Amino acid sequence: MSGTPGFLSRERIVAPPGWSRWLVPPAALSIHLAIGQVYAWSAFKGSLEKGLDISGVLSALPFTLGIVMLGISAAVFGTKVDTNGPRWAMAVASACFVTGFLVSALGIWLGQYWLVVVGYGGIGGIGLGIGYISPVSTLIKWFPDRPGLATGIAIMGFGGGALIANPWTASMLSAFGATGNDPNPNGIALAFLIHGVVYAVFMTMGWLLIRVPAADWKPAGWDPAKQKARAMVSTASVSAANAVKTPQFWLLWIVLCFNVTAGIGILEKANPIYQDFFRDASPAQTLTAAATAFVSILSLANMLGRFVWSTVSDLIGRKNIYRLYLGVGALLYLALTFIGEGNKAVFLICTMLILSFYGAGFSTIPAYLRDLFGTYQVGAIHGRLLTAWSTAGVLGPIIVNAIADARSDVAGPSKYTPAFLVMIVLLVLGFVANELVRPVADKWHEPERAARSEEEARR
Repeated sequence: MSGTPGFLSRERIVAPPGWSRWLVPPAALSIHLAIGQVYAWSAFKGSLEKGLDISGVLSALPFTLGIVMLGISAAVFGTKVDTNGPRWAMAVASACFVTGFLVSALGIWLGQYWLVVVGYGGIGGIGLGIGYISPVSTLIKWFPDRPGLATGIAIMGFGGGALIANPWTASMLSAFGATGNDPNPNGIALAFLIHGVVYAVFMTMGWLLIRVPAADWKPAGWDPAKQKARAMVSTASVSAANAVKTPQFWLLWIVLCFNVTAGIGILEKANPIYQDFFRDASPAQTLTAAATAFVSILSLANMLGRFVWSTVSDLIGRKNIYRLYLGVGALLYLALTFIGEGNKAVFLICTMLILSFYGAGFSTIPAYLRDLFGTYQVGAIHGRLLTAWSTAGVLGPIIVNAIADARSDVAGPSKYTPAFLVMIVLLVLGFVANELVRPVADKWHEPERAARSEEEARR
């Protein structure tokens, strides 16, 4: 039984017969579209730097801490999310994420920037981690026949959240007089406050709507025997405590970390990379506008990749799809390095595919975990694996920025050549790690009856 009493308990959200499972993806999207705002943090940076007289490093600190806390909180609270159920987890995530905005608004109004770091980065970052994993295991239970599609829908929302938040934030800051060379700090604070209120309403719809399937439920016409006949799909269950002891977990940790590192390295520095590649081919004003449009194109590729490629993984298998992400990704970086200069078609195709693989890596990994470890504690296992994201979130930007800074005297695309070669090496290492993944040994499996009993009790 769930340890959470009352309205938030798992027992209160068991779906009645005939309840449509297609109501679950909108509930998941309401959470992921909201917390995906973190990718639009840059919309606040200019106003914060000028309005509060802080450096670029300080203005990035809430975002950096938020991503680090995402991985840590997902790992720490993953088991509790599985135990208490998705309504409890999504409600806690909403409370933390919204509180982060409200504390930040208070900090800006008082002129205390440390409250923004603690609020948005610390408290809000906990909401990011719990909110990221909370719908995933539920979706996998509702869509055992199409786990890649299900997780792709939700995690696509995380990638697309910035497409909504970025223009919304920019227009709000402008309306409140919080842009330009002398932005009004109170206007920035008001923007944070409104974000918190709106996201509170939006995310509440998700945890009110969420349901879990009854213990004996399965999709109409679905034959579990056919699903489990595939070589890399486990018929057993593995606990989170045992999963971290297996080589499969750590191989997938390497796979996710290096795939994310390769993508986020471009994403974080997309605008200057474009300008350095095509500075000699366009007038300055046109180049600036094109670089801005390029960032939006990459965000769209990131979002669509999360859905399209993870859905394809249901057809060809998770191991094969990661061969595509990592192997083809390395070849794309190679093409970008040696034939991307001055060739916009090659540049755009390569970077868009790299970013689509980056996004797809996030949405496919829960289904890969489900294949190897079963559904028993997949949310907790997923949470622990997301520490790879925290690592990559630091590693990718450091590699690209440190090498670019060290080669500041080099003009054009050559400034990034060593960084791109490092990414190729990391992707090849990730490819090798994926090749080494095998089904989990029987010694790590939970006794079938015990796992089933606990799973039914938690449902």
